[in-house]
Amino acid sequence: MSMPRRGLALPANPTAIIYCEGNFGRIDGKTANGLVRHSERYRILAVIDSQLAGADAGMVLDGVARGIPICTDLRSALAQSGGRADLLIVGMAPASGRLTPEQKGVLLEAIRSGLHLINGLHEFLNDDAEFAAAAEAHSVTISDVRRPPNLSELRMFSGRISSLPCRRIAVLGTDGAVGKRTTAVILTRALNDAGIKAVMVGTGQTGLMQGARFGLALDAIPCQYASGEVEAAVVEAWEAEHPDVIVIEGQGALSHPAYLSSTYILRGSQPQAVILQHAPMRQWLSDFPEISMPSPASEITLIETFASTRVIGLCLNHEGMCEAEITAAIALYGIELGLPATDALMRSPQRLVEMVVRAFPELQPTPAPLTS
Repeated sequence: MSMPRRGLALPANPTAIIYCEGNFGRIDGKTANGLVRHSERYRILAVIDSQLAGADAGMVLDGVARGIPICTDLRSALAQSGGRADLLIVGMAPASGRLTPEQKGVLLEAIRSGLHLINGLHEFLNDDAEFAAAAEAHSVTISDVRRPPNLSELRMFSGRISSLPCRRIAVLGTDGAVGKRTTAVILTRALNDAGIKAVMVGTGQTGLMQGARFGLALDAIPCQYASGEVEAAVVEAWEAEHPDVIVIEGQGALSHPAYLSSTYILRGSQPQAVILQHAPMRQWLSDFPEISMPSPASEITLIETFASTRVIGLCLNHEGMCEAEITAAIALYGIELGLPATDALMRSPQRLVEMVVRAFPELQPTPAPLTS
């Protein structure tokens, strides 16, 4: 039996339904959350989460209607999309990286409905005989986004990164699923809008699904090659685009006992600067309720001790915070840390640009041309 191709035989900008039962708008729904906020690769038609059915996905996330309905199940999502969906995306990112039998049943139903699958979990569905047979029988493909390259294709660290003339800024955090990718996407867009050419290197499955042209699913790479693969992705971004700034998406946290991918990002990309992402209302690490959250100050000390870099600003994740609390936190952290602070989603992206220009004065924004 031939295995389904992992590439997609799909039209440009394919349409998608996101499966995120019981997790949309929550930490383990970060893949779905990210794709609803930003997707260059797929046009999102609907989200499946019976607990929020009837709501607009954008309203649930940010209070901004996006015309993406949340549906009870696959059948209602297909009906809502008028049968125009090309594929189903697994929108959950649980700590286990695996699917439950019930979730697998929904994905098999999607295959039987003629939908291609996009799977970002550690569990590779192409390797599951039942999924492989179903995909072949219904002429659809399965894309296991986290599947690493063959061992012979993996690259060791070479040191080439030190010769790149562009500025490199990593967006790191104090926890996993704290908003690093969202801030990296907004920062990259804001720099480009300001006339400072920027390219983002994605390091997780969601960033790749969103359409990052350069990057890798870092937590699927054997540790011996992880720094080299990060370095290679950043070098490829430089050689292809010659940007002023390369923004590198962070993973986990340097202080985290389980998610240590930030070590390879710091070593592999050798950023001259770091923007730190923090959720002030979290008391415990998101997947480890017995471990207290680190403070921004302690994480900054750790980052600047571990790597030859500097933290140039703080960005907040405002979960559980009202507007007044966000304003107060921005002011208080600014005083405490002596660094500019902002919230990428609740404040103007221009504040992120100002943060970067303050650290690198040679990167001057270019005013937009006047229109008649």
